[in-house]
Formats: sequence, C-alpha cells, structure tokens
Amino acid sequence: MANLKEIRNRIASIGSTMQITRAMKMVSAAKLKKAQDAITQMRPYSNKLSELLQSLSASLEGEVGGVYSQQREVSKILLVVITSNRGLCGAFNSSVIKGSMANIEENYKGKQVDIITIGKKGNDILSKKLNVVDNHNKIFDDLTFDNVALIATQLMNLFAEGKYDKIEIVYNHFKNAATQITLIEQFLPILPPKGSSKTTSDYIFEPSMQEIVLELIPKSLKTQLYKSIRDSYASEHGARMTAMHKATDNATELREDLKLTYNKARQASITGEILEIVGGAEALNN
Repeated sequence: MANLKEIRNRIASIGSTMQITRAMKMVSAAKLKKAQDAITQMRPYSNKLSELLQSLSASLEGEVGGVYSQQREVSKILLVVITSNRGLCGAFNSSVIKGSMANIEENYKGKQVDIITIGKKGNDILSKKLNVVDNHNKIFDDLTFDNVALIATQLMNLFAEGKYDKIEIVYNHFKNAATQITLIEQFLPILPPKGSSKTTSDYIFEPSMQEIVLELIPKSLKTQLYKSIRDSYASEHGARMTAMHKATDNATELREDLKLTYNKARQASITGEILEIVGGAEALNN
C-alpha cells in the first residue's frame, strides 16, 4: 500500500506541474503576439532605412561615414550578446552563448574580446568564462527605443574613441514560434555600400547628401540594435511557448503511464488480498 501511496503522490505532483506549464504557455503566447506584431511592423522601416543609407552612400565618393566607417586592423573586439532574464525557454539562451563562444574560437582566437551582455542568463554564464565589461539586464523591464538608444550611443562612443576595432551583435532572429536562428551581425564599423552603381534618379538633396548620410548613420545604428533586441524578445517568448507546450505533453504522457502502473499495482494488491481470504477460508474448512 505504501507503493500505491507513492504513485498517487507522483500523479498529483505531475498534475500540478501540468497546470504550471499550461499557464506559462498561455502567458508566453499572449506576450508573443505583441512582440511578434512589434518586430513585424518594425522590419520594413529598418530595412528601408538601411536601403536608403546604402543608396546614398553608393552615390558618394570616398569615405562618407565619418568615424563610424573607419576600417581598422582588428585586434580589440566587443561582442554584444543578447539573451533573456528568465529561463524555461528551451535552447534559446544556450544557442546564443554557444554561438558567441564558437565565434570567438573560430575568428578571434588570441585577440582581446570583451563582452557586453543584454539579459541576465547570458551574463551569469559568460561572466565565468570571458571578460564581461557591462550588463544591461533592466532593458527588458521597459523595452523602448529611447532606452535602447542609450546603449547604442555607448557602443558608438566606445568605437569612436578607439577602444574597440570591431563590434558585433549576437542574438536569436525570430522566424516563427518554433524556429529561432542565431545570427551574428556586424554593428561597427558600418559595412561599405553594396555594389558601385550610382543612383540614376535626379534628386535635389537639402541639406547635402553627405550631411544626410552622417545624420542617418547614428539613427540607423540605433534602429539596428533596437531591432535585434526586439527580435530576441519575440524569439524568447516563442521558444518558451514551444518549450512549455512540449513539457505539458511530456507530463501528460508520464501521468498516463503512472496511472497504468497504479492500476496494475492496485489490481495485484486486490488479487493478493483475495487469495489470502480464500486461503484462510480453506484452512478453516479443513
């Protein structure tokens, strides 16, 4: 009977776990809808801004990006690693951390590599292995463009002052609720224009094209970082929703197996008791 009681307690415990995982799945699904709408609405603006910047840069001669386009010999690298503040989201955080470690091992071995983390989970793990110079955990408490722009300004100042020769962003790109793709994007220096063709349309620029490009570059960099964090935020909730859905399915399967085990043990116990009663009755008759 002690065995039956233990199985009953396990069944009750799994039932409680299922309630928690279902609730977390529903919460993540609600947050995912808002996060997905935000990143879906932002991508066209971000892409158009980058396209406009590339088009104007291609129409100008020489270096037009100022200090942010300076190509230096890469000896000091800064990685901006975007993870989450909470766990229970499958391989979401580990994939970014593994991607960062692999990037350092393959491309920057023997060079100075510093880390700025956005998210508590990445900071907890990477601070034990690498040099984490700054951490921005609280950005997810109030995820707005103005707050992200402060981080982007910090990164631009670090590059402009020559403290780093290259800055990259490592994050999860949101494809759908079940699929997140780990990306490594170059933040600074800005990439040179694609192609060498100049614009054929006859436009009048006010102010000059050079001034417009120099004005667009900081805005484009801030938008790029904001898009990356928004992408990661949507990916986090998609990964958590999928992980909690799988956890609920696994708990359901385990509970059904325990119920079957419980019924078998109960049946065996009842059969044993019946045999004892029959045996006792036979003994009395003899």
